[in-house]
Amino acid sequence: MSRVADQLGTGTSFSRTRGGVSARRQAVAATTGAPTAGAPDSRLRTLPLTHLVPTRFNPRRSFGSEEDLREFGLRLKAKQLQPAVAVTREAYLKLWPGEAEAVGDAAYVIANGERRYRASLATDLPAIEVIVDDEVARSRGDFLNAILSENNDREDLDPIERALGIQTMVDELGGKTKVAEYYGKSAGWVTQQMYLLDLTPELQELVSSGDLPVRETRALVKLPAHEQLAAWEARSAKRDEEKARPRPRRGKREKEDTSTAGGDAREAKSFTAVKGEPDGGGPAAGSEGFTAVKPGRAPQDSAVALPDQRPSTAKTRDEVPWDEPDALCDLLVRRMTRSNRVALTKLLINANTAETEAGEAE
Repeated sequence: MSRVADQLGTGTSFSRTRGGVSARRQAVAATTGAPTAGAPDSRLRTLPLTHLVPTRFNPRRSFGSEEDLREFGLRLKAKQLQPAVAVTREAYLKLWPGEAEAVGDAAYVIANGERRYRASLATDLPAIEVIVDDEVARSRGDFLNAILSENNDREDLDPIERALGIQTMVDELGGKTKVAEYYGKSAGWVTQQMYLLDLTPELQELVSSGDLPVRETRALVKLPAHEQLAAWEARSAKRDEEKARPRPRRGKREKEDTSTAGGDAREAKSFTAVKGEPDGGGPAAGSEGFTAVKPGRAPQDSAVALPDQRPSTAKTRDEVPWDEPDALCDLLVRRMTRSNRVALTKLLINANTAETEAGEAE
C-alpha cells in the first residue's frame, strides 16, 4: 500500500483509541472476527474495481434503485466504514474450476460487499477497501455460508433470497443431506428453508416485496401451481373486505337504561350489605335486603345500583383462536413484542423439526 491513509492504525483516530487500535481497525475486526490487538491487519487493501468481480452465487437479487446506489456511493466516497470481503482468484477457482470464464481477468472474487462494489461503479469511485481472506474459501460450504451469514445478519436478504441461498448450497454441495450435515440439522430442516421456492414466480415476487406475508404461504404451496395465484387473490380480497367492515368499539360500557329498570330492580335479589340493629331486628347478613348502612342512615334510594360485575371482555385461554392460524397470528402480533415473537418462532420451528424427525424415525 502506498498511501499512509491505507495503513491501519495510522489515522488521526489511532491516538484517541484505547490500546492503540484505530476506528477502522475495529470495523475490520467486527466484520472478520480478527483480533484488534497487535500489528495492523495486512489483509486490508485498497483495490481498484477492475481487479474485483462479484461471485455469481450471491442469492441477493435486489441491490436498490440506481438512485439508491448513487447515494450509497457518495457516502462511500466520504467514508467507507466497512470493507468488502474477497478471496483470491486462485482460491476461488480451486473450489469451482468451471468459473474461470465468469471470473475473467479479475484477481479477486467478492464474497461479501457486492452492493458496495455496485455503488462504487455507479459513482465512478475507482477503488474500495477490501479484506482479502482465503480462509473464507476453505470449502464450498464455508464460502456459500459466508455469503448467507453476512446478508442474514444484516437483514439484507428477503425470504425468497434466503431460500435461494439454501437452494444454491444444495446444488453446490451435492444434495440436502450434505447441507444438513454442514449445519448439523436434519434434511427436513433444509426442506423447510426452501419451501417458498414452490410458489409461482408471481407469488415469489409478492413475498419479496412484502405484499404476501410468509404466514399466508403455507397453505398456498400445497396447491397446484395454476391455482396458487387465484387462491391468494381470493384470500386477499376477503381480508380487505373484513378490514373494511366497521368494528364496534371494545371496552366501553353501555350506559344502563334507568327508565325501565325501576320495577325490575326492586324485584331483583340484591346484596347491598346494610348493617342491622344490634338486637337482631334487621335482616341477617347474607339474606335478601341486607345493606351495610349504619343505623339511622337509610340509603337515599331503595334501589341501590350494584357495581358492574359483567365478565371482562379480555380473552381467556379458552377464547384464544387456537384453530384459526390467521386470527391467532394477528393476536400475537398485537400482544407480543417483536423479540418475543422471534423467540416464539424459533421454538415453533424447533418443535416442528423434532416432530418431523420423530415421524421419519418411525
